[in-house]
Amino acid sequence: MAKVVGKVFRVVGPVVEMEEVQGLRMLDMVEVGESHLIGEVVRLKNDRAFVQVYEDTTSLKAGDLIYSEGFPLYVELGPGLLGNIYDGIQRPLQVIKEKEGVYISRGVHVTPLDHKKKWHFIPSIKTGETVSGGNVLGIVQEAPLVKHKILLAPDIQGKLSWIVPEGDYCLDDKIAAVWDKDKEKEVFMFQRWPVRKPRPYKERMPVNEPLITGQRVIDTLFPIAKGGCVAVPGGFGTGKTVIQHQIAKWSDADIVIYVGCGERGNEMTDVLLNFPKLIDPRTQRPLSERTIFIANTSNMPVAAREASIYTGITLAEYYRDMGYNVALMADSTSRWAEALRELSGRLEEMPLEEGFPAYLPSRLAEFYERAGKVDTLMGQNGSITIIAAVSPQGGDFSEPVTSHTKRFIRCFWALDRDLANARHYPSISWIDSYSEYIEDIKGWWHKNIDKQWLEYRLAIMELLQKEQRLLQVVKLVGPDVLPPTQRLILDVCSIFKNGFLQQVSFDKIDTFASARKQFLMLKVIILFYRRSEMLVKKGISVAEIRELPIYNEIMRMKQVYSEAQIDQLEDFSKKIEAILSELDF
Repeated sequence: MAKVVGKVFRVVGPVVEMEEVQGLRMLDMVEVGESHLIGEVVRLKNDRAFVQVYEDTTSLKAGDLIYSEGFPLYVELGPGLLGNIYDGIQRPLQVIKEKEGVYISRGVHVTPLDHKKKWHFIPSIKTGETVSGGNVLGIVQEAPLVKHKILLAPDIQGKLSWIVPEGDYCLDDKIAAVWDKDKEKEVFMFQRWPVRKPRPYKERMPVNEPLITGQRVIDTLFPIAKGGCVAVPGGFGTGKTVIQHQIAKWSDADIVIYVGCGERGNEMTDVLLNFPKLIDPRTQRPLSERTIFIANTSNMPVAAREASIYTGITLAEYYRDMGYNVALMADSTSRWAEALRELSGRLEEMPLEEGFPAYLPSRLAEFYERAGKVDTLMGQNGSITIIAAVSPQGGDFSEPVTSHTKRFIRCFWALDRDLANARHYPSISWIDSYSEYIEDIKGWWHKNIDKQWLEYRLAIMELLQKEQRLLQVVKLVGPDVLPPTQRLILDVCSIFKNGFLQQVSFDKIDTFASARKQFLMLKVIILFYRRSEMLVKKGISVAEIRELPIYNEIMRMKQVYSEAQIDQLEDFSKKIEAILSELDF
């Protein structure tokens, strides 16, 4: 039961100052005023406490009572999370709509999970066995392709007193009991966990496997490892949301968690309307069956943005602990940082650059370090990959959020406004982007795809760098003064940019490219360049090579060869070799 822990002294926007504080701790969750608005203690000073409130504080007044149950802000973890749409503090929006209508009333309280729904529970452990935190008690088929493992809470260990037989149970039913330190603890199919406390694991593992996204510019040039972190900065209209949609749809992650943090209402609406219609191409099932949405728009209370990121990463850790690979999309961390700036200003803290608080870097570090590949308490490998969009004003990558984020990530997909204006998508700049996961994942590519992957990737990156220098010369004196070998570099890079890096998400064939197809396409382009370079050195003109039919065939191969025609793509390399050999003399 909640008890009175203080009174409202003053209200400063989303921050409430308390007086007559009794028994409160930092980060305790409180309910403010007659409407029981949800908040969290963010500062304790003498007999005063400061609370950030996650709802509209209009009409709160001095003297209103504040209540608390003595718990930190937590989320409910259990069957029923997948396919749900939550707000920043894990209130299910669909349930609120049915209860309140289109608009959310202040102080509305609903349980995050449906406690009345029956789930078919299959026990996987027997009475009398010794158990510890993270052990699997049983299985619930949460979605057709997702087995939800009912895990023992990390803080419980002992001997299993009893466990229910296979059958249908709701979340409030007791399914087991553990004799722990001379006390029997009852176990349910759900558990609660503080959002700001990382869930424990046995050991952090080195990342060694790429997250295959099906986007060629990502997987081939700037890959992200499962368990890695990547920032996607870009100005308005450069395609941050589209990239996240494509990764959510096509990546080989088991679970996708999409956090819309302070985004415009129309963008979040577009996500929520389109995602349920999307079909998972690998399983032919609705994509929403393995997706959780956290919708926090720019017109919602600013403090809830700060909580939404932590809510999302805690849900990701829960599925990671089951041994799944989770992809967390955060769109965008800039709006989250703006919430920190707003709250810091209300708390009258000393601002640093552009008004952001001094603890912005440490908060970013806390968030990104919760990603990673781990050996879970249940003894399986699981991972969380963070794909975080950043929205620097005017596309200025030197602003504080982008510059501090680069300190804590190892992969950077810089979106280029000029590419976006030229309708070149994904508009990831091959000049400003980078990935430090190449050495970690090259073994996977060499073992599963081809041992020449790294060689070909380095070759094309070298050509792109040469092209960048040559373009400076071309701007001054034109392309005609360049020697034939350098004009060939410009031609091959043009093929690579338009025929490989550019990808049409609405084209049935081009929207996704498997790792094998990407390598074969890259091999075709490298082979074409190397054979053509030999011909040019022997006196064949670049124009003569450009007039060959295979030139346009290479440009169109991304939309001609489907995944079912990969064998034909392998034969295409031999065809190029034969045609170019005819020009040799």
